[in-house]
Amino acid sequence: MINRLPFTDALATAEQRRYRFVLRGPKQQLQTQGCLACLPAGNTQTLSQRVSAFFSTRRAGPALLVGALPFDPFADDALYQPAELVAGEEPVTPLAPLVNEARAEPPATDYASMVAHCVAGIDGRTLSKAVLARSLQLQAAASLDPLALAARLEQDASVTTYVLPVPVATNAPPAWLVGASPELLISRRGRTIVSHPLAGSARRRANAEEDAAAARSLSASAKDLEEHAYVVDAIKAALAPLCSELDVPDSPSLYTTNTMWHLGTRISGTLKDDSISVATLAGLLHPTPAVCGTPRQQALDTISRLEPVDRGFYAGAVGWVNDAGDGDWYVAIRCAHVQANSLRLFAGAGIVADSEPELEVAETGAKFRALLNALGVDDELEFEEQHHD
Repeated sequence: MINRLPFTDALATAEQRRYRFVLRGPKQQLQTQGCLACLPAGNTQTLSQRVSAFFSTRRAGPALLVGALPFDPFADDALYQPAELVAGEEPVTPLAPLVNEARAEPPATDYASMVAHCVAGIDGRTLSKAVLARSLQLQAAASLDPLALAARLEQDASVTTYVLPVPVATNAPPAWLVGASPELLISRRGRTIVSHPLAGSARRRANAEEDAAAARSLSASAKDLEEHAYVVDAIKAALAPLCSELDVPDSPSLYTTNTMWHLGTRISGTLKDDSISVATLAGLLHPTPAVCGTPRQQALDTISRLEPVDRGFYAGAVGWVNDAGDGDWYVAIRCAHVQANSLRLFAGAGIVADSEPELEVAETGAKFRALLNALGVDDELEFEEQHHD
């Protein structure tokens, strides 16, 4: 049994503090500190084998790996064994105010052109859906505390917030992925598994009647229902052969955060074999059509060709796995790459045959709102128009 220890000064060196991992949500409370060993990096296809090999060796410390998978399933992941599990919350410093600097990559007009180009290539055979992302590069007045940003994001009780270190170049400042995900990729406890994909989105409205109308419109949107169906079908196809039972509702339900409405489907099942680790399941599912598209390889090729900024760990997966094969993995969305006083925010939208470029620009703008609210950026549209020339 692993003891949860209070925060101590024992691991408070600058090097060990780089290894802070936080995963907190309605059903998830995990915080770790320090690093005892890193999982040899590799691609998603080899994740299950590497995790199994790691736990086959008897080790001191928590029988646990935490970390992230990158968006690109062929790129290296970043998982490690923490030194200790911790309880309670460490005091955090206030967020530094943002200076008046931002750069969109690509700008909204170029993103609209990307969407139009993508729509022209969707034929329902070689490509049915692709998820295109854009980013905002922001500069703060001083270095940002990733825990302080996460604390702001935790004001939305419907999401799971996360903080974790990500690899950096030699001699570069530490970097973090900080976010608030509403989307569960996969959870495993023994033979019981759950996935809760989200696809199809609408911005929340301040006016209650307008907000309810936006929810009704989303529920009836043929475009969003099509986008959602691709995700559910892919997850069902991947999990069904491994399960003795798999419950997949016939239609999605509405899922809400403080800033967005989503279409969501809660998929639950029972594994045939309890030796199948959550690492195997995460490697099998990632990246789903919710963040990539379908067919997967054609969507990956489209994203690589059209997006000007490498996603890194955005739209990857954040989570943990233990030596019993249990664990939780969340889709790494609504996030920012934080390094010193620099932040890069990401947001994406699913593109299908009847997508309209202007509406996809608006959707990505709405998805930035959770991070912009946490950072104290009040007027998103004015901010974008003023600084995204």
